[in-house]
Amino acid sequence: MAETAEPSPVRVGIIGCGGITRHHLGQLKALPGVSVTALCDIVPEQIEKCRKQFPDYLADAVTCTEAELLAREDVDAVQINTPHTLHFAQANAALDANKHVLCEKPFVCRVEDAHALLSRLKSYLKVFALAYQRHAQGQFVYIRDTIASGRFGAVTFVSALQAQAWKKGTAGTWRHDPALSGGGQLNDSGSHLLDIILWTTGLTVATVAAFIDNRETAVDQNSAVAFTATSGAQGTITVVGDTVVGWHEDITIWCERGAFFVRNGKLEVVDENGVRTTVDGANLPPTRTIDDDWVRTIRGQQNAPAAPPVCGLRTIELTEAAWQSGAKHGAVVRMN
Repeated sequence: MAETAEPSPVRVGIIGCGGITRHHLGQLKALPGVSVTALCDIVPEQIEKCRKQFPDYLADAVTCTEAELLAREDVDAVQINTPHTLHFAQANAALDANKHVLCEKPFVCRVEDAHALLSRLKSYLKVFALAYQRHAQGQFVYIRDTIASGRFGAVTFVSALQAQAWKKGTAGTWRHDPALSGGGQLNDSGSHLLDIILWTTGLTVATVAAFIDNRETAVDQNSAVAFTATSGAQGTITVVGDTVVGWHEDITIWCERGAFFVRNGKLEVVDENGVRTTVDGANLPPTRTIDDDWVRTIRGQQNAPAAPPVCGLRTIELTEAAWQSGAKHGAVVRMN
């Protein structure tokens, strides 16, 4: 029997070594042939936390500046895990260095920056992916595939709620500084919610109306967003950052002949006959980590990443429109 070929090596450099990087390191470590060769952060203590948690895996990783990291020949691929407003410049620098890229959410904080990067990526030959991990999770792939198949007909209404003790949990950090965060909870955890609604349903937003409350902080905490789609579908998105609830999420997608209910990760489906069923385990597509998905794309094991950068454009379009409407006390904003 022929031996299985060793996977091609992928050498990763990481820009930004906060808590999300330690999450990625755990996922990268599980992938054969993947090493981390360079680390960069303006706060040395963050790098030390990574080294303390993964001493063996990071034993050979050098500490360097961003410019040094991007110039290294032993860095094939770069992760951008920094505060949100830094993504645009760092993504451009990574493209200049001709690296594969995995960019944490949000892609960028302005629609014009998203268009600028997408224009560059049209002719870019390396992989550029976003860390919207839900695109690689079985329950959301199931929803997307079922809707795309037409089995339940068109999407008619979406209702989504996300609640998190975000105001308290992020107080005193860069997330409350608009210069670094680009915005509040809607642009942070809320970005995952907006993205997964747009990605699973395939809806294109036409109009947005929002009421936003900063709750006496510099950034948005609570957002009540309503939208219409070009298809005629309607939707509501509620993001609550000022709460004692550690985490709660509730997503419902109604279609002409069925519905999907996702309650804190548990998926229930109502079919065309009105039968309600929990869908889990072997009945779902396989789940991968977003790091595995990125590496598989780099190695040519699949044609495209699960979360391409165009999803970042769609998400910041909706986010920016909500901010604009909120600043005008709920006035309707029409998308271009």
